Amino acid sequence: MSLETLLSYRILQVDSLQITGYKVVLVILIVLLGRVTLFLIKKALLRRTEDSVWDRARRMSIYLLCRYIIWVVVILLVLQTLGIQLTLLLAGSAALLVGLGLGIQQIFNDIVSGIFLLVEGTIKLDDVLEVDGLVCKVKEISLRTSKVETRDDIILIIPNHKFINDNVINWSRQPSMHARFHVAVGVSYSSDPERVRQVLVDSMLAQSDILVEDPWQPTVRFTGFGDSALEFEMLFWSTQTFRIENIKSELRFDVFRRLKEAGIEIPFPQRDLHIKSMPSAEHGSSRAPSGI
Repeated sequence: MSLETLLSYRILQVDSLQITGYKVVLVILIVLLGRVTLFLIKKALLRRTEDSVWDRARRMSIYLLCRYIIWVVVILLVLQTLGIQLTLLLAGSAALLVGLGLGIQQIFNDIVSGIFLLVEGTIKLDDVLEVDGLVCKVKEISLRTSKVETRDDIILIIPNHKFINDNVINWSRQPSMHARFHVAVGVSYSSDPERVRQVLVDSMLAQSDILVEDPWQPTVRFTGFGDSALEFEMLFWSTQTFRIENIKSELRFDVFRRLKEAGIEIPFPQRDLHIKSMPSAEHGSSRAPSGI
């Protein structure tokens, strides 16, 4: 069988729709061209460089957007090559599309939100976010949903509209990805505030994951006079935003040890209870009148 005969061989025919070997070859070439184009784009955007984390995440977002656009173009070209008229297909299914649109409105909202995320780049891969009180790290941004990893190493799938419509805290700062954190400490009223401040500063300076150079030097605030303690607040900067709770825990261990060695007491709430004795019913009652 010659090549010309093979290409003109009719594989399938439904009414006016004919699928021949030639069309199948064209479809394969279109798909291969799309894959090669994506490979070249990925190689050009994600090549190993000395760029910052922000730049790498930005290039990954651009690549994901290009991937969706190219595959949409490939699908349209494949349908056109097979002889499927898109205008007739859309016109014939207009009523169905209206019904589906009402039912999957939220899905379209997620898809549009995913496009905005990829174009704007407000949220990127490896960003540390706080969504509804949950701290997580972005692992993948897809067109409809995004995968995030919690501090418990659990993968969650979050609809993209959450990042657009809700208030989201992005703990990742550019370019050094650092943020400031707080730890509260209370000491007894008999303590010297200046000495307490020195102990707390020394404890923060001893932690390897806390920034100590200008302008991110740790500091201590005297925040108030509590019911049973002088209240202080330790302020420090760190780049380990995702595992910051571990750093806070180690800091509290060290602060407790240093305060104990310095003879500074950490008080606990105390209440004084005064009990008043009440007159007995026998003494408080009057004598009933005698009968006649």
